[in-house]
Amino acid sequence: MLTAALTELFPDTDRVISELNALGIPGVIYEKEKSVKCGISGTHITVRVNGTEEDEHIHAEGHTHGHAYESGHSSKDHTGEVHDHHHSSMADIEKIIAELNLNDKIKQDISSVYGLIADAESHVHGVPVSDIHFHEVGRMDAIADIAAVCFLLDRLGVDKVTASPVHVGSGQVKCAHGLLPVPAPATAYILKECPIYGGNIKGELCTPTGAALLKFYADDFGSMPPMKGSNIGYGMGKKDFEAANCVRMICGEKVEIEKKENEKTAGCITELICNIDDMTGEELGFATERLISEGVLDVYTVAACMKKGRPGQILHVLCRNEDREATVRSIFRYTKTIGVRYCIMERYTLDRHSEEIDTEYGVIHQKLSSGFGVERRKAEYDDLSRIAVNNKMTLEEVKASIKHS
Repeated sequence: MLTAALTELFPDTDRVISELNALGIPGVIYEKEKSVKCGISGTHITVRVNGTEEDEHIHAEGHTHGHAYESGHSSKDHTGEVHDHHHSSMADIEKIIAELNLNDKIKQDISSVYGLIADAESHVHGVPVSDIHFHEVGRMDAIADIAAVCFLLDRLGVDKVTASPVHVGSGQVKCAHGLLPVPAPATAYILKECPIYGGNIKGELCTPTGAALLKFYADDFGSMPPMKGSNIGYGMGKKDFEAANCVRMICGEKVEIEKKENEKTAGCITELICNIDDMTGEELGFATERLISEGVLDVYTVAACMKKGRPGQILHVLCRNEDREATVRSIFRYTKTIGVRYCIMERYTLDRHSEEIDTEYGVIHQKLSSGFGVERRKAEYDDLSRIAVNNKMTLEEVKASIKHS
């Protein structure tokens, strides 16, 4: 899918496929075809090794995931004939890479990416990298995938790669050793310290090969930076999900947005949302007080009509991204909700600071906010309330008196 998306960034995709087929990977042929997922048109790339597509070969053997094994084995194909399966070590793979029709830099990139996979398999199986063996078809398929991406990114000459958080899928995946959780252990190991999420789609959405390529090339993970896109590519997978099974790449130039010194974004925050229809006002009020006391940025509720016409509330909590998990636990603890939604968002804020001012009633604190062409001042409510109570005045009278003092 990464290869397919990259080919669409070039004006002549047929020429690009010809160049890939000239890399000299033994027995490997790249084929492209148009594919549509959820109404989006893109490219699907098939890699055939000696005329066999990897997915077809592994399906015939009775397992659907994984390239690494610790020893050779035999199996029967769909006709009942017994075949011996050859396996290659990392040293064998290095020899293949060394003979490719590529410059030394690209060869080194391919070796480094494949090394990430070997290290992950070594960790998962608990054996040295030298003892990790790769199945013949899976080996060549992975070399083809990695070599194509490394070659095409080198051809593009990109200076920086930013990737979104990786959607790894959920559920289980079948492999030679049984059912494994998604993400597969090797994928999870490779993507350590990278932002990943599972979502509701059942299936494996990121393989060890894809994970290794993202880990090697991505300079950072997050929102798309400001840029002027010149080309867009869609690489399509085989399976159909409720969401489009595709990888999108946007190639372009970074744009520096000029901002005044006091007109900057305050970074990303998390909004946590849940529906509540079985709590009293007092219980919900207590929950919001506890959340505020624990340092969330803001809490508010919106009245809503729930199922069966019940009146309810939608609780909104804003918190820092690094506090999300702790805040979710607090929401479940203090409310009766059974589910919390979240979204990551950026925000604009005015520059804020506090100052003390002398008045005829004593010192009070003021909040000053400025930026985006506005400036605001607001006295602290606790100070206003204290003065009003002590002098038998209303809040409006205190505000007016301070304003004219």
